[in-house]
Amino acid sequence: MRYPQVPIANLRSKLGPFGQRYKNYIFLLLVTISLSLSLSIRACGKENILPTSSPVAQIQSIAQKRKPIELSLVSFSITKAAYTEIVPLFKEKWRREHNQEVKFRLSFAASSTQAKAVINGLPADVVHLALALDTNKIQKAGLIKPGWEKRVPNNGIVTQTVGAIVTRADNPKRVYTWLDLAKPGVSVITADPKTSGIARWNFLAFWGAVTQTGGTETEALDFVTKVFQNVKILATDAREATDLFLRQQEGDVLINYENELIVAKREGLAKDTVVVIPDINISIDNPIAVVDKYVDRRGSREVAEAFVKFLYTPEAQRAFAQVGFRPLDFQIAPELSGKFPRVTKLFTAEAFGGWNAIQEKFFKDEGLFDRIQAKIRAKRL
Repeated sequence: MRYPQVPIANLRSKLGPFGQRYKNYIFLLLVTISLSLSLSIRACGKENILPTSSPVAQIQSIAQKRKPIELSLVSFSITKAAYTEIVPLFKEKWRREHNQEVKFRLSFAASSTQAKAVINGLPADVVHLALALDTNKIQKAGLIKPGWEKRVPNNGIVTQTVGAIVTRADNPKRVYTWLDLAKPGVSVITADPKTSGIARWNFLAFWGAVTQTGGTETEALDFVTKVFQNVKILATDAREATDLFLRQQEGDVLINYENELIVAKREGLAKDTVVVIPDINISIDNPIAVVDKYVDRRGSREVAEAFVKFLYTPEAQRAFAQVGFRPLDFQIAPELSGKFPRVTKLFTAEAFGGWNAIQEKFFKDEGLFDRIQAKIRAKRL
């Protein structure tokens, strides 16, 4: 059916005065709708469009954040067990909070060896080394900015342990203190201070056993010389020293980190041994640092700094404690107090003037350690 077409002019004439009012009403209605739509569009724009970037740029930014990122961690040998537990915790936390996967590249070796490798080009984002001396070497090479220890809690120290003496079952040589290591006929296994961080801590523990209890430096030199006369093998690092003693059955006594021996016992390697924690001991403080030059080059600073920060959380410190490091976090210390033997006198590297002074006096080429070794070799000829 077709309806008749009525011309507009005829419609207006038929509607009369009412038609003019209707026309005005329609015009006002259209103006109101137009203004409302304009205001709505502007409001939506303010809420949803960033003034500094286009929608395309925002989409690209989100895509970049979700792209997997690699983090390179370089550490000293005995932290491997701890990071086996900690790395998955951080990866899950970062994925949950940032919707991004972190792929880790891990390297474990003797502390001074690691410092040298980073200086020579190993692109580490984060270094966790046995002593601040090695971190300072990387700083002097221009890779870490000065003041690295102030950018994180606890002056950069992230793990702490003490020195330990390990003997064969029933302790047949009756070694209970550092001073007993100088007894004739005691075969000692320790690492080499020229390559290993633990070896330098061991040396300071021997030296401090005399000087921190009222003895003179002459007496300390005599005692430490006697200890190294009893050293059968100088291992490259802490892990090699442990393997020599536990797997290859070398020596009567092993000197190593407390946490290294806790891990060995957990793995069943030290079941026929006695672990002694001397009452007078050294606080073995291990620093952490972001390697500024490499993180800026690789674009990994954000995740590197977040990872270092994570290592100070109760969650990570608890994981460190589970593999033998003494907790730095006072929140979890009470729950672990029965796990670690009490030390009555604990001294630090500052008792010897700090690591620069220690290096200059004891471990530089032709320093005191080299002179002790030369004297021992001359005596054996």
